[in-house]
Amino acid sequence: MTMFEPTLQSADIVLIVDDQPDNLALLHDALDEAGYAVLVATDGASALQRARQAHPDVVLLDAVMPEMDGFEVARRLKGDPSTQAIPIVFMTGLTDTEHVVAAFAAGGADFVTKPIKPKEVLARIAAHVTNARETRQARSALDAFGHATLVVRASDGKLVWQTALARALLVEYFGGDEQAPPTLLQWLRAQTSRRDPAPLTVERGAKRLSFALHESTDDDDQWLVVLREASDAAMIEAMSIAFRLTAREAEVLYWVAKGKTNKDIGDILGLSPRTVTKHLEHVFQKLGVETRTAAAGLAIGRVRQLG
Repeated sequence: MTMFEPTLQSADIVLIVDDQPDNLALLHDALDEAGYAVLVATDGASALQRARQAHPDVVLLDAVMPEMDGFEVARRLKGDPSTQAIPIVFMTGLTDTEHVVAAFAAGGADFVTKPIKPKEVLARIAAHVTNARETRQARSALDAFGHATLVVRASDGKLVWQTALARALLVEYFGGDEQAPPTLLQWLRAQTSRRDPAPLTVERGAKRLSFALHESTDDDDQWLVVLREASDAAMIEAMSIAFRLTAREAEVLYWVAKGKTNKDIGDILGLSPRTVTKHLEHVFQKLGVETRTAAAGLAIGRVRQLG
């Protein structure tokens, strides 16, 4: 192994994107000999597809290609939450300042000039693979401990990066996007000026997703937010057993104890207010009470016992 060859852990993946067969062959052979798993794409559309499927550790990207150039490929990779963390090393024969600036503006982490020097490429890739691996391990560790985490740019609401768990939670609660949900962004902008930021909680049925503002990053416009999900599903099941209620009746009683109106409960559970009223009549009968206040009192007392 030469000084330019990386120490690999289970075949780090490099995606080479170039429309020139000679360049592809030269780079493929050098990277393969160094122990990398090599993927190739000869156009922008194929590059995007392979990146989303394989999640390579580094993308080696030609800047000048027909139809979709490397700058546009980079912008799309960085705009997709599933690929935005992959470092991009541009390959270009264009060394003018404006082209170098364009490469970094599109999301490039580094660039090498053509004609390609394999040893230089290997050295650059080794550094970025190591950084990417450490970042990926750190994010996986956060998820493993239940700390779903994301970084939001407050000025425009862009999600700069997010762990896999954070992305899954955002998709579940908000549908997912490369932008922060409006509710989250509005809260974030209101909290950044406070000494003691208050958490944000979003409810979805019996589940709750809370957001806590942790700290700003090195960029004062970017903020680290930690997400935690909690669920009262077990509590609802316990109430169902304790009061001999159906699952739906227990859900209705749970939200009554939370102080929700019949209309609110209907919106949460996808029921009409009339149906909620019918369920409440059955709940009152089974609990031996006549009012929602009395029913809520019994439910709250049961919750405290279980707590």
